[in-house]
Amino acid sequence: MFPSPQELFLDIWRKSALSQTVIKLGIISFFADVSSEMLYPITPIFLTATLGASMVSVGLTEGFAEAMASLFKAYGGVWSDRTGKRRVFITAGYFIAAISKPLIGFSSSWTHVFFARGLDRSGKGIRNAPRDALLSDSIDADSQGEAFGWHRLMDTMGAIIGPLIAVLFLAASPHSLRSLYFWALIPGLLAVLITFFIKESTSKKPTSTQAVKKPARDVLRNSGFKTYFLGWTLFSLTNSSDVFLILRTKQSGVSLSTTIFLYCFYNVVYALSSPYLGRLSDQMKRKYVLMGGLFVFALVYLGFSQAIQLWQFWLLFGVYGLYMGATDGVGKALAVDLVPAELKATGVGVLGAVTGVSTVFASFVAGLLWDHYGSAATFVYGAIGALMGVLVLGFLKEYYPS
Repeated sequence: MFPSPQELFLDIWRKSALSQTVIKLGIISFFADVSSEMLYPITPIFLTATLGASMVSVGLTEGFAEAMASLFKAYGGVWSDRTGKRRVFITAGYFIAAISKPLIGFSSSWTHVFFARGLDRSGKGIRNAPRDALLSDSIDADSQGEAFGWHRLMDTMGAIIGPLIAVLFLAASPHSLRSLYFWALIPGLLAVLITFFIKESTSKKPTSTQAVKKPARDVLRNSGFKTYFLGWTLFSLTNSSDVFLILRTKQSGVSLSTTIFLYCFYNVVYALSSPYLGRLSDQMKRKYVLMGGLFVFALVYLGFSQAIQLWQFWLLFGVYGLYMGATDGVGKALAVDLVPAELKATGVGVLGAVTGVSTVFASFVAGLLWDHYGSAATFVYGAIGALMGVLVLGFLKEYYPS
């Protein structure tokens, strides 16, 4: 019934799942992720060790950054649907994110990083929903999950290469964290350049008149989307930033370089599992793949609350990659399935917005729990939220991908 890994990877060039647009968007995301992820593992260290920020400050910084991403995801999605344009939002978003990187390098206090990270994630918010809608427009309805999975693989390859660049850089210049933020500008601008070679979709894209007649609130009129929205929100309210995974690993005595390798390993599993799990969701109820991912998240977070040995962190980061592979692309495909065709970007944007706003709360609470009750409380809190999400998604109206 389900595709084997061999069947999937021997069939990777199926036209229904890999259009030219999917490939170009994947390459763009690759360079953008190299830019972002060569900095992501070192930013919490830069904040705490170099700038002297507290754990609450780290939580606030990451929470604010995700909030900005969320607000602009909703804005970008709605306006992309209303104008019928995708590429202008994609180009602008990648450009804003690229120029924000050097601003962090100039920071002399955590508040400077606070605003620079907000600018970075604002660019992410502007581009994501229009990009995902353009990707969806370019492929057949029965291959949505797999196409999002392949895009996620290409995107996440950048998240593998980026941290490795950081490791090599730190090996050569261990006391020059700041300069890495300036080097990150180069792949960011390459991503911007490639956006000019993307063509707007004309075959499936709705007209702006259709989108205007459908207000954004229409995405919540679908009972299935409302259930999905509720379940994912409950989970997001406890799903704090991944920087806490990195800090928990460092707390256990793992070196910075090894921590970055662990983060790379997580991204390898994430990348390789995304197309397979995305295709799996095309052949069964997507909610079951999503629920399985959240259950894995709960187990991993409980594991992080107790882990003390290096082999345990290798195992946990690897399994955490399976959670991401089962939820990221699959979650977007499910959102697209449950909203009117002319509101694809709005649906993805609304879901992304509530995710990011909830992350502000989750990251702040995670920092408070860590500072006052220890790191284990932070991860138990996340596990409880994931299980609540699984419970609610179990009530999602039966749905079979078309």
